[in-house]
Amino acid sequence: MPGDQKDKLPMEHSNKINTVSKENPLSHYKWGENCDGWNLLNNAEASVKQELMPKHTSEQLHFHQYAAQFFFILKGKAEFLLDDEVMVVNEGCGLKIKPGCKHKIMNNTEGDLEFILFSYPSTINDRTNCE
Repeated sequence: MPGDQKDKLPMEHSNKINTVSKENPLSHYKWGENCDGWNLLNNAEASVKQELMPKHTSEQLHFHQYAAQFFFILKGKAEFLLDDEVMVVNEGCGLKIKPGCKHKIMNNTEGDLEFILFSYPSTINDRTNCE
């Protein structure tokens, strides 16, 4: 029925089966130093994002009290600062970050860094910056 309330709900709440991608996300956003992000799933239980960081960019050091995160590198090489340790994660590999761990992702290369970020539960209202 046109005008039905369910037509106005976000895609993940509808009964329709839809695909999402970087080209067809729930939403696009800019963050940090000219970085891009695409929301692929976004609700209280979990979020899935695809993000792109241009060369020589990084995010702020921060932590999540409740959310665990899993980063999977699609393209490039990421460096993570995890508490006081630097870890390199190569293309095709992933890294889990536990709640409470201070962290930031850095692209110190000459090329783009692209990755999938899975957070569970979602990081909505669960981020504390340390810098």
